[in-house]
Amino acid sequence: MKIVEVYSHLNGLEFLLVHKPALWKEIKDVVSAVDAQNCRTKISNEKKMKGRLLFSPIDINAAFKQLLRSKKWQENRVSYWVTKNERLIRKTLTMSPEEQKREIEEAGEKPIFSYNQTDFVKDRVAVEVQFGKYAFVAYDLFVKHLAFYIGDLIDVGIEILPMKSLQSQMSSGIAYYEGEFYNIVRQGRGVPAVPLILIGIDA
Repeated sequence: MKIVEVYSHLNGLEFLLVHKPALWKEIKDVVSAVDAQNCRTKISNEKKMKGRLLFSPIDINAAFKQLLRSKKWQENRVSYWVTKNERLIRKTLTMSPEEQKREIEEAGEKPIFSYNQTDFVKDRVAVEVQFGKYAFVAYDLFVKHLAFYIGDLIDVGIEILPMKSLQSQMSSGIAYYEGEFYNIVRQGRGVPAVPLILIGIDA
């Protein structure tokens, strides 16, 4: 596959190029190593595309996973405790999970355990390969990457998406680069408050 577009939010790409150029090269190498035609395995049952051979999001994700794991990109989780009290949430945001739980309990509220999980993290950079529905990308960009950044576990988040030209050869409902690029730009320059790199790929 090939990288067609790259968008740097809050200097995410510039940070990588200066501080972690080897990781940026790894990402580019992984994309180019994915054999798109091997992932064209899904026969559509949808009315408008019935019988067409489409790219399989599952197969594309599996190919990326195999390649990234071979380069030591590992899954990671950020755990935290939540409650219904806004004042407590604001107070405990930057605390460790243990401190959050204790603070919430001492205030007489019920702590609720939660976590965010990212598939690929290496040397303080997180990568999400997203060939899922639109809502999953929004969650990655505005929740997952932000949680890891605020938790001081990453410096940059990377989101890999299909270009519209690739997405049009997949099942309906898959998010695509141009649409998510618009959503980020529409929020304004500082939102989400985490350095990001948006990558659009094609076959």
